[in-house]
Amino acid sequence: MRNILLDAGPLIAAFSPTDAHRGDVEGKLARYSQGGCRLLTTWPCIVEAAYLLAPPRRYELLKWIEAGGVIVYPFEPTHLADMVRWMQRYTDDRAEMDLADASLYWLAADTGVTTIMTIDRKDFERYRLPDGRSFEIV
Repeated sequence: MRNILLDAGPLIAAFSPTDAHRGDVEGKLARYSQGGCRLLTTWPCIVEAAYLLAPPRRYELLKWIEAGGVIVYPFEPTHLADMVRWMQRYTDDRAEMDLADASLYWLAADTGVTTIMTIDRKDFERYRLPDGRSFEIV
């Protein structure tokens, strides 16, 4: 079974009727679900998406997650040290690695899953995992 990491951007697009990426994201989500793929994300991605979606879309997102639309991986406070280090490495005058991105980076490093659905191609194209692998963006 193929696993795919899910960033906040596609979560927002899937539940925002006016988002320019909605059609593309909905098509990919349907294709991957029918293809037996498991979607994986983290709480920071959900918090970011829920914050940026207005009610009632926010509630639709949370109900979809509750119904098993995505598997949410928790992390321990001890993992924050690595995340902070990565955020500092990938933050400069041109770009910033936020906590949601750092949590997906951690999840990729922890699970070996490097396929990611994101709208932030520019960010994930520049990230390299500790073993040197890059993300495969879908």
